Amino acid sequence: MTEQKLISPRASGELCLLSLIWGGSFLAIRTALDEITVVTSVAYRVGFAALALVIWLRLRGVTLPKSPQLWIKFAVMGFLNNVIPFLLMAWGQLYIPVGLTAILNAATAIFAVLVAAAFFADERLSFRRLAGVLLGFAGVTTAIGLQNLLNFSITSVAQLAVLAGTLSYAFAGAWARAMLRDVSPSIAATGMLVASTVIMVPVALLVDGRPSLPQSPSTYLAVAYYALIATAFAYLLYYRVLAMAGSGNLLLCTLLVVPVAITLGALVRGEALTATDFLGFGLLALGLIVLDGRLTRRLLSA
Repeated sequence: MTEQKLISPRASGELCLLSLIWGGSFLAIRTALDEITVVTSVAYRVGFAALALVIWLRLRGVTLPKSPQLWIKFAVMGFLNNVIPFLLMAWGQLYIPVGLTAILNAATAIFAVLVAAAFFADERLSFRRLAGVLLGFAGVTTAIGLQNLLNFSITSVAQLAVLAGTLSYAFAGAWARAMLRDVSPSIAATGMLVASTVIMVPVALLVDGRPSLPQSPSTYLAVAYYALIATAFAYLLYYRVLAMAGSGNLLLCTLLVVPVAITLGALVRGEALTATDFLGFGLLALGLIVLDGRLTRRLLSA
């Protein structure tokens, strides 16, 4: 068993930057949804992000591969990692607060562990990982609230939609490991976003028709932020952190995103979360800390 990489000061700084960027993405998406439909907002997100990364590759003298088999893999990755979760989460944000969306999004790490255990022999559930998963699910259940599930209102459906999006992210991670492990991160990210654009633009035109120009400057800023910064740039930064700090340390990102999203939601949109929401986040955070394992090992060895 190989030891996890230590986080260097530079990696820590970039991890915090990535968390700030993704924490802001929830507010940007919700702001855009005041004037843009869900489907069109996702088409903008993947389309402008893909264009930015294609230009970036061209400036570096890198061309995208032409293999049809590889583009099928990119398309599946785009469907699992962009189309399904972006649509479900954007729709869910119409009915639940920005901060709660971020809390539920942190369940991605919990589902990722379960999906990896189902498909990869070297990622089977240990007692520690199982304990982390159970704590994480307890946190998710607490955040959603048993009463919401029993009533099955539009609020509970929206929360379940966000959770379904995190499950899709988990399957995307397994697909990337199995099918794209030999592809460079920049090519994989660009190919995925290009394939997602090919899927989403026709769907947006079919569902919403020709898009009209937004009226509010804040909508333009929101789209620019979540497409260019929180998607295109964030993917490049994500892979830099992954190379420097390892995949285990990226679990920390899902925790750091939450307070950023909660703070921005409260300051900009006047949203307030309940004590139950914060209790759910606490349990979920504890589950992710147990999954990460380093703090528990230090406590046991002290």
